Amino acid sequence: MTGIGTASLLADVGHEIPTALLPSLVTSTLGAPAAALGVIEGIADGLAGGARFVGGALADDPMRRRAVAVGGYTTTAVLSSLIGVAGNVVQVGVLRGAAWAARGLRVPSRNALLADVVPADAYGRAYGFERTMDNLGAILGPLLALGLVASVGVRTAILISVIPGLLAAAAIVYAIRHAKLPKQVERHRLRIHVRLVLRGRLGWLLGAFTAFEVGNLAATLLILRATDLLTPARGGQAATALALGLYTAYNIAATLTSYPAGRLSDRLGSTGPRRVVAGGAAAFLAAYLLFALTPAAVVPLAVAFVLAGIGIGAAETGQTAAVAALAPDYLRGSAFGILATIQAGGNVLASTIAGLLYTLASPTTAFVYVAAWMLIALTGLTLTGHQTPPTPK
Repeated sequence: MTGIGTASLLADVGHEIPTALLPSLVTSTLGAPAAALGVIEGIADGLAGGARFVGGALADDPMRRRAVAVGGYTTTAVLSSLIGVAGNVVQVGVLRGAAWAARGLRVPSRNALLADVVPADAYGRAYGFERTMDNLGAILGPLLALGLVASVGVRTAILISVIPGLLAAAAIVYAIRHAKLPKQVERHRLRIHVRLVLRGRLGWLLGAFTAFEVGNLAATLLILRATDLLTPARGGQAATALALGLYTAYNIAATLTSYPAGRLSDRLGSTGPRRVVAGGAAAFLAAYLLFALTPAAVVPLAVAFVLAGIGIGAAETGQTAAVAALAPDYLRGSAFGILATIQAGGNVLASTIAGLLYTLASPTTAFVYVAAWMLIALTGLTLTGHQTPPTPK
């Protein structure tokens, strides 16, 4: 567990450096318009989502999941760092897209591998610890990027990001070598077992998780809302700085929530993961209503950001713990692949539709819309607790 958590921390530090510096490289260094950055990120996110689905088939096989995890961390680190030597935006786009595809491919394998190395009664703590380390990396990465830019410049800073990325791959290798993993008996066919995964209790939960993810906005829209509310009274520069500070509070809240949420999940037994996700949905519901209705004041916005951070920390931990607990080993990779696809696809829908509502109707309409999805998810998770369909064997 420690090795995989360390890998998540180092990997996030590694790829957050080029992520933080990509806008500067694309627009200032290469002279491309902001639209080019949007296209690059959109294509990269799409490739990552598709790769997560494919990665589920690979992760069903215990031997392949080990190779894919190590290869995914290594490839992401190398390709992301090579963005530092890109000569034009096309090269940046190719490298970013390939790096994000490798990152998406490894997600089901990493999650399945973590289920291999911890006992079933510790799944919540294990996934909570992994999420804590991942969120911590999201905080440290941009801070390290700022320090590197000041000392060595944008391109060199991106190149240096390969170091924590390769250390993440080494941490995964360490975890595999020092864990008692199941031995491979026969090779598995490359196939996503969608129907088998969607049968039984796990299928009901994945339906509720889908509703949650369709309401799970990108944090950039939360930052935009805070900036828009604070700008009239404080000016654009001060409002932007405050909004980024509030986003830091969101990441800190997510970091501090993940492991306690995992411990609670374990203590509550078989209903724990579902109830933890429900708590996350409730926190998001309250946060979105604050974003929809709050006045232009820092304190209620801070409460909203913290609630959203608590929501994502609890929900991500509970979702992965639920899949690990309910999916049998031979379906675990497929189940994590489907979960990751739901998360990626739902996030795209949430941010796209809410962004359109934000622009064409009003910010209040956008946040009421996603709050409604959180209410649907909360209702679905509650009803799922009263269902007793058989778990797939």
